[in-house]
Amino acid sequence: MSIEIKTPQLPESVADALVVKWFKKAGDPVQQDEPIIEIETDKVMLEVPAPVSGVIESIVEPEDSTVVSDQLLGTIAEGAVAASTAEIAAATLAAAPAPAAEEAAPAAQAGGQTSPAVRKALDAKGLSASDVTGSGKNGRILKEDVAASSTASTAATANPAPVGERIEERVPMTRLRKRIAERLHEATQTTAMLTTFNEVNMQPLMEMRSQYKEQFEKTHNARLGFMSLFVKASSIALQRFPEVNASIDGDDIVYHSYCDIGIAVSAPRGLVVPVLRNTEKMSMAGVESTIASYASKAKENKLEMDDLTGGTFTITNGGVFGSLLSTPILNPPQSAILGMHNIVKRVVVENDEMVIRPMMYLALSYDHRIIDGKGAVLFLKTIKELVEDPHRILLEV
Repeated sequence: MSIEIKTPQLPESVADALVVKWFKKAGDPVQQDEPIIEIETDKVMLEVPAPVSGVIESIVEPEDSTVVSDQLLGTIAEGAVAASTAEIAAATLAAAPAPAAEEAAPAAQAGGQTSPAVRKALDAKGLSASDVTGSGKNGRILKEDVAASSTASTAATANPAPVGERIEERVPMTRLRKRIAERLHEATQTTAMLTTFNEVNMQPLMEMRSQYKEQFEKTHNARLGFMSLFVKASSIALQRFPEVNASIDGDDIVYHSYCDIGIAVSAPRGLVVPVLRNTEKMSMAGVESTIASYASKAKENKLEMDDLTGGTFTITNGGVFGSLLSTPILNPPQSAILGMHNIVKRVVVENDEMVIRPMMYLALSYDHRIIDGKGAVLFLKTIKELVEDPHRILLEV
């Protein structure tokens, strides 16, 4: 009996997906729930499991095909048993003469764990798969890995470019990069975006973290970072200023009673924003554990669609890369985004005296169509006050 293999149901916000890799070929045996296909959306990489045990009967959509929800990808002969190695070898020998050894080796190397598009890109740069470090799942090489391969590797090919030659290279955008470009352009074109700034004295927070860090980690099995305190401070501020936690839908304003905060995370394929749900109810240990889990999944390209869907507010921390000040761009349909930055010791005035304090600039970009300047300034000021007196975060005062 033939069982269909179909594309998983994609969210409404995801139009289509790309077949990146078939882990099996026609005639291969599969076990139920074994990953057989890897597909890429503009958000995540997804593995399609085998619906039943049997043998791959047909591959309808090969690698590099664009597919939509519930589209037929292939079929499985349920309960069938794969032909033995001897039977396959005999059939192969009967069908065609064996290639010469010197011809067979390159063909084997060209296959491996790379898609046709990747092999084409490798050939164009004169590289082999061993010259490139893959950032995909299980070390799989992606097209952008080939594009980002070092000049040294390229120079080692049989035809190196002459010294001083001006070289240009045209590389197609990945689906994720295309989507990022579309959303950033959409944000700047469809919102009345404005940014307000403030600065926060991080010394009280750093002192509290230093005092309780070891005890926190032993008790909760999670590290105590700054992000959890900013998430909790933002959750309190979002509840005090509901317009910052709202979004525009046509001629309506949608207010959210919950706080779903997206945390911008750097991943091998680009920037992704997994979402923490109901942060107003989460403990700091819960926030830290969830962020750590998302960071690990992002690094391994294992984030799921649900991890990246929704969100009412976003926090991005350019400070981890050394950014002193920036203007973060909105993540529609959200109406605001908080930007954290590098902590730098600066001279400030306290009680009419000059002192050195670890200071951080904060930036709040917001949609002026729904949030007035007063609300935005007071929202950011609330976060500043909570972070500078972290006990208020715990007491929610």
